[in-house]
Amino acid sequence: MSMNAKDIEKMIKDAIPDADITIRDLAGDGDHYAAEVVSESFRGLSRVKQHQLVYAALQGNMGGVLHALALQTSAPD
Repeated sequence: MSMNAKDIEKMIKDAIPDADITIRDLAGDGDHYAAEVVSESFRGLSRVKQHQLVYAALQGNMGGVLHALALQTSAPD
């Protein structure tokens, strides 16, 4: 079982409503994704804290249904 990109985007958007999200399926298998998440709510936070917010939005699916996610986060320029 895997997650599709739309589900990942929705979960992140539900938790971080102002996020601009780009998801790419890296291997075409629905298990390996790259996500770029840009949100004003990340401003002033460490990269680790930004990633923790995104992982929390995925509600425990990382490492299970969602096997791998290469994550890039930032605040808008």
